Amino acid sequence: MQRMFAEPTPWHAPWMVRVIPAIAALVEQQAARTIFSRFIPADRPESAPGAWQAYYSRWPMMTQAVLPPDLLDIIPALSIFSPPARIVDKQVYSPWLSGALHSRLQADHVHTLVVTGGETEICVLATVMGAIDLGYRVVIVSDGVCSSADETHDAMLAIYRSRFGQQLAVLDMAEVLSAWAPQPR
Repeated sequence: MQRMFAEPTPWHAPWMVRVIPAIAALVEQQAARTIFSRFIPADRPESAPGAWQAYYSRWPMMTQAVLPPDLLDIIPALSIFSPPARIVDKQVYSPWLSGALHSRLQADHVHTLVVTGGETEICVLATVMGAIDLGYRVVIVSDGVCSSADETHDAMLAIYRSRFGQQLAVLDMAEVLSAWAPQPR
């Protein structure tokens, strides 16, 4: 949920705007427990590792050498929650590679993750698969994830629902908020 995906760049995700209200509603309820992951591009194509060099050769305008630094920021509608929300930077799709996110969650005794953001079949997928591999229970907020491609977004939600039922749940924002509501005694 960064400005470089919300604003008119080559990586613009046009329907990100549709999920912002749901994500903001969730974060507002749990700001202190929220962690935003930010994708930090390579400085230049040649400074990226391995196959990422070809990736950034295709998108040189999205490297740190060219991209205005403020486009790396979390979008304003969500950055207002930080702090207390925290930010973890990542240089690849997965937020798990450095180990920092897992260590932080383990220190906080977290067992379940509520996942929102973009893109459903790229960064969200990497986040979800890594979380499952590390043993977390995952809740994907169906109206809190987005993509630039409707077909693959829909296909990925179908895969999450049909193939990972023991390790994750796909719920909408209202269902998550209802689960967080205090229960009568």
